[in-house]
Amino acid sequence: MQSSTPKQPDNTIRVSLIDVQRAIESEAIVPCFQPIVELRTGRLAGLEVLARWEHPEHGLVLPQNFIPIAEENGLIGQLTHQILTKAFFSTALLPEPLFLAVNISPIQLHYLSLPRQIRDAAEDYGFPLKQLTVEITESALVNNLERARKIAIELREMGCQLALDDFGTGYSSLRHLRALPFSKLKIDRSFVESLPYERESRKIVAAVVGLGHSLDMMTVAEGVETEEQADMLLRLGCQFGQGWLFGRPLPAEYIPDMMVAEPRIPSARFSAPAISTAAFGLDAMPAQRLAQLEAIYDGAPMGLCFLDKNFRYISLNRRLAEMNGAPVEAHLGRTVDEVIPTVFPIIEPYLHRALNGEAIPKVEAPKPANNPDYADRRILLSYQPVFDEAREVIGISVAVVDLTEL
Repeated sequence: MQSSTPKQPDNTIRVSLIDVQRAIESEAIVPCFQPIVELRTGRLAGLEVLARWEHPEHGLVLPQNFIPIAEENGLIGQLTHQILTKAFFSTALLPEPLFLAVNISPIQLHYLSLPRQIRDAAEDYGFPLKQLTVEITESALVNNLERARKIAIELREMGCQLALDDFGTGYSSLRHLRALPFSKLKIDRSFVESLPYERESRKIVAAVVGLGHSLDMMTVAEGVETEEQADMLLRLGCQFGQGWLFGRPLPAEYIPDMMVAEPRIPSARFSAPAISTAAFGLDAMPAQRLAQLEAIYDGAPMGLCFLDKNFRYISLNRRLAEMNGAPVEAHLGRTVDEVIPTVFPIIEPYLHRALNGEAIPKVEAPKPANNPDYADRRILLSYQPVFDEAREVIGISVAVVDLTEL
């Protein structure tokens, strides 16, 4: 095994079949381990096994340079066995609840003997299968779903967890999620990389995370390299992350250091979201979260609403609907100007200021009655801009208190 930290790899390296054969015969391709952390706490959650090859001439060679050659020439089974046995030997004493994640080549999902091979290798070194996550790419399921299902079910019956890797990168199908017993979804690094500057990527990641929560699956983001990416993933609800921000793949002798390393918890990133998540129970399933928030929303003694950037009502509680003299349904999708035309000219300047990112508390204003049968009111309003993951204003939260009786 390697005894030093791997060098920066060169993705352009080309190796021959003879090179790969010799590397497998000499067991020169070894497992390295990359930490997977819980985004909310920064604590180590598991390790992913990544094959690395220190070539005598080319230096560090990455899997994309030799795995396809091994697959095309019938060498992938032997290589996987070597990597797995070395990984199980190095992590046999991995304490719960830490897990080990291993990638399985799509080629190997053609062989029904795969679960037995994994079980035998784990038993040889005393590695508990309940701490093993087997990662399967969606490309492996195309034209092979039924056989993959048999293998996946057997792996789950052995105690393994299953992760769907590279979800959303070309072969995505909800049929795969329904047909196979996955417990984790992995978000591809291409979406993570573009999170800070592509709104579409943020929406895709939000959709994948929401889907994972709805199906009671954990979500893991790959390729996390910056604090900004980690912050956005956390706000979107992603549970786990891996990438160079948390640690590069290292040889087995570095595992003890990973296990005792201080959690990476920048206070600006983790404190507020963690507090709000704990306070409002947002670890619950989406349906439960919705019920919780609706109870808070409708139980508030003040009027509450969310307006989009065009001042349309997206949501509001019953108290505000009563104050405006119209049912909730009559508000949704309509603008403030349409619903309360006599009040809109008074509050419009504050709405524009909030859209520019300004929080405006405690604005006292008159509320002319929409109906001549009702008297004018005095109200206290607060405006809070609502930001998305990139700190762009996407709407306004408004709170209204009726001061007339007071």
